[in-house]
Amino acid sequence: MKPFRERNPLAIGAIGLTVLALLVLAAFNADELPIIGGGTTYRADFSESAGLKPKDEVRIAGVKVGKVTDVALDGNHVKVTFMVDKAWVGDRTTAAIKIKTLLGQKYLALDPQGAQALNPSTPIPLGHTFAPYDVQEAFGGLANTVEQIDTTQLAKSFAVISDTFRDSPADVRGALNGLSALSNTIASRDDQLARLVANTSQITKTLADRDQQFQQLLSDGNLLLAEVRKRKDAISELLRGTQQLSIQLQGLVADNNNQLRPALQQLDRVAAILQRNQDNLNKSLQEMAPFYRLFANALGNGRWFDTYICGLLPPAVGPINQEGCRP
Repeated sequence: MKPFRERNPLAIGAIGLTVLALLVLAAFNADELPIIGGGTTYRADFSESAGLKPKDEVRIAGVKVGKVTDVALDGNHVKVTFMVDKAWVGDRTTAAIKIKTLLGQKYLALDPQGAQALNPSTPIPLGHTFAPYDVQEAFGGLANTVEQIDTTQLAKSFAVISDTFRDSPADVRGALNGLSALSNTIASRDDQLARLVANTSQITKTLADRDQQFQQLLSDGNLLLAEVRKRKDAISELLRGTQQLSIQLQGLVADNNNQLRPALQQLDRVAAILQRNQDNLNKSLQEMAPFYRLFANALGNGRWFDTYICGLLPPAVGPINQEGCRP
């Protein structure tokens, strides 16, 4: 056997890159491998797909246990292939396509029933599967149908029918005339109907683009309601305490009404006297301000008076202040 250093390095490099590519591919598709894959593969027959797509979730009692791997037409029904990991599926299990979000995302719900495990090669029959009615798809089909209607040709058809039955009895002729008027109205509103359908499609697209935000909004709402439910007792106790406080305050006012009324009346009279003498009070404060200023200066240095008396000494001694005593 040749050592590696004697072999062709290009061939060894190519083989090594191929092995690495296979390992990376196997790592990214580990769920699809037969031995270490994501579980057991089952099949179920449905009357319609109802918008279910591959990679949608498979749930049992609301818990994710797998995913849908394929949705294909099989004769006059739809065959859904799905994978379940670490969950028991009975031989009388029922499967239902349910709506996951408000915007139409679906998931496959299983209800495991039966005494024995379901054989993976035996599909769940139509009698044990249920498909929902998708209102969003119905409106989408209606929009497409309305867009394909030739309103002008429809109006002409009604007009021809009206002319054909012109000699019919009055009741029949009146009904046909009404149909003709209705067709003319529809034809005249063709552009408006087209804009209405286009706006409906735009609203649906906007809602689809905001799917994650709607889910987050619902999740936050659930968290808020759960927190309010947890604090229900505290909120009830707070409301009861507020009610009791109100009752106590009412009783306090009622018990002290005899004392409070004279006090409030006296306070009202005092306020009236102060109001009448407001000008005198203002004038007193203005005139007393210089006196309080000088009085504070005289007593502000300690427990004595600081003052100066001019002209206390006789004239023979001479005035201390050469300018004399002047105010």
